[in-house]
Amino acid sequence: MKQRKIKLKLDEVKDFVVTASKCDFDIDVFYNRFTVDAKSIVGVLGLDLNQILTVSYNGYNSDFENMINRLAMAG
Repeated sequence: MKQRKIKLKLDEVKDFVVTASKCDFDIDVFYNRFTVDAKSIVGVLGLDLNQILTVSYNGYNSDFENMINRLAMAG
């Protein structure tokens, strides 16, 4: 299971969800006690986008990896 820390801006949510939806594996996004499906735009928009989010997934998709790398926090 991979975990990456990302920072999402409101204008990036749609692209993130669309890219996640093309993956054939589960992707979760969580912050504090809240966990949502990364393929749900309503779920992702319900998170506090001012905070650093954790993305957890177990699979590989080159487009998704590129998206995560662009959004990843340093460190």
